[in-house]
Formats: sequence, C-alpha cells, structure tokens
Amino acid sequence: MTLDMPGKAADFLRATELEPAERAALDQGQAVRRGTGYTLRVTGLPALHRQLLDRCQSLDGAGAIPAQRKARREYENRVNTLG
Repeated sequence: MTLDMPGKAADFLRATELEPAERAALDQGQAVRRGTGYTLRVTGLPALHRQLLDRCQSLDGAGAIPAQRKARREYENRVNTLG
C-alpha cells in the first residue's frame, strides 16, 4: 500500500529513533515536489503507516509549529482512509 506523507512529517520522522522496518520504508520512499515543499510516497502495510503516525503524535503538541500540526493531520486523514 502506497501512501503520500507530507514532507514536514517525513522530516520529523527522519530525525527520530525508528524501528528498522520503519526506517527502511522512509529510506525507500520517493520524494515528489509539491510547490515549495514535497510529499514522500511510502510503501508499506497499513500497520506500518499507523506506527509512523503514532510516532508523529508529538507534532500535535503545544510546541509544534502550525505547519507540522497540519502535516500530521493530513497524514492521519490519509491513514484513516485505509480502513
């Protein structure tokens, strides 16, 4: 299953401690330019996308900038459509 992850979420995840399967999925993702930013096409099972989304939870906190919160919400909406 391939899903587009906002670049702000991908950048955050690259700077965090990940499991080997999660790191491999990010490393194998294909970056697609979108205006001034990008999205990362990540291929993996729905469970992998849910794990990555769980690791992004801190982007929804008080210390996050609005663009990071929006990126996490967009990724959450995409993951939730997986069922």
